[in-house]
Amino acid sequence: METTKLPPTSPSSPTTGFSVPSAEKVDGFPRRSMRRARQRRSHSSSQFRYQSSQVELTPLPLLKDAPVAELHDLFCKKLQQCCVLFDFLDCVADLKGKEIKRAALNELVESVATSRGVLIEPLYPEAIKMISVNIFRTLPPSENPEFDPEEDEPTLEASWPHLQLVYEFFLRFLESPDFQPSMAKRYVDQKFVLQLLELFDSEDPREREYLKTILHRVYGKLLGLRAYIRKQINNIFLRFIYESEHFNGVAELLEILGSIINGFALPLKSEHKQFLVRVLIPLHTAKSLSIFHAQLAYCVVQFMEKDSTVTEYIIRGLLKYWPKTCTQKEVMFLGEIEEILDVIEPSQFIRVQEPLFKQIAACISSPHFQVAERALYFWNNEYILSLIEENCQVILPLVFATLYRVSKEHWNQTIVSLIYNVLKTFMEMNSKLFDDLTASYKTVLNQLNCQQAKGRIIWLILCNNNMEIIMHLIL
Repeated sequence: METTKLPPTSPSSPTTGFSVPSAEKVDGFPRRSMRRARQRRSHSSSQFRYQSSQVELTPLPLLKDAPVAELHDLFCKKLQQCCVLFDFLDCVADLKGKEIKRAALNELVESVATSRGVLIEPLYPEAIKMISVNIFRTLPPSENPEFDPEEDEPTLEASWPHLQLVYEFFLRFLESPDFQPSMAKRYVDQKFVLQLLELFDSEDPREREYLKTILHRVYGKLLGLRAYIRKQINNIFLRFIYESEHFNGVAELLEILGSIINGFALPLKSEHKQFLVRVLIPLHTAKSLSIFHAQLAYCVVQFMEKDSTVTEYIIRGLLKYWPKTCTQKEVMFLGEIEEILDVIEPSQFIRVQEPLFKQIAACISSPHFQVAERALYFWNNEYILSLIEENCQVILPLVFATLYRVSKEHWNQTIVSLIYNVLKTFMEMNSKLFDDLTASYKTVLNQLNCQQAKGRIIWLILCNNNMEIIMHLIL
């Protein structure tokens, strides 16, 4: 049986307050550059979200004042009233109706959160219908085709004053002590979940935050949908990797997966290992990796902590997809490698140390100082340092030549200082091996210098066309 629990690094759930946040709070995103500053945040209303011929809403009695015998009937009427949709692109249209619906939604949220015995069986289909009518819609195309989540400001959902309360009601509905999964599963089915997952592509981060928490609750309470949810998340990621390269909710879905992986039973099923190798590792190739790398690295480490035998697949997979030209991604890969080495078992470390430290040596020789610095910081980690010391006979020969050469050539003095510290550490670990490698390196270096000098002489003689001397040198 799988369990579900939020990871310790999980961001907090969306606010559970009943009032709609002010525009100053939700619009307070920093401008990154002058060019971005000119791009004012826009609001967009999802397509086909309002009805052309509105039914005029009239206020209903308050739920808190209703007699017990009439409470469920009034609750149902308010659910039906909240199925009416409004056009939020027109700020002054239907103000009375919008306010009546907002007040009704607030009442529904408060009632389901604080009252016991409200959620009886006849209300389930009405509640799911109201939720579906409001949240399931065609998401508008991005107003900026070259949208960069790190730089550009997202398009916010214009209908959020109502939509937020619908999500709040759904969340309270799922978390209610009266919630009965046996009834809910008739209406929260596979089709419902698929539509819910599609909403993760919303540009509005407030909506994705609610969706993340709600999907996690659905996964935890409706056990029959677990395999289907995992399968559809798998499909979303595969489309993202190999087709679209665009999906706004990758970070949120990975955060949910971090909780799911944490609850996997042992031994791991083959489908879970395949998901790691075929989906999570290839996700590292995405251009937008920086947006969701923290969540992705967490999922990878969770797999390792569940089953150490997947360690070699993970590290060799990262080495396979190691970035060649993007230094920002290279720094992220090095950070993830350190997280992995922090929890790696010594027996697994031995299996990957050779290819791993060849790559680390290549990073140390990088002309980009941040890459070299991040690689050299491995020697500041006590656990990694203990693994290096235990396997010094293998690791030192792999990195020695690079360390010695870069210490003489690198342009950044901080890198040179870090390398001297690493060389000193190695000398203290195994002075004999260090001395042997130093002598061998100097011998090779002298030979290379002699060959280079000889090559220069031959080049000068060639310039003078003295073939006799050239043949004598060659022979």
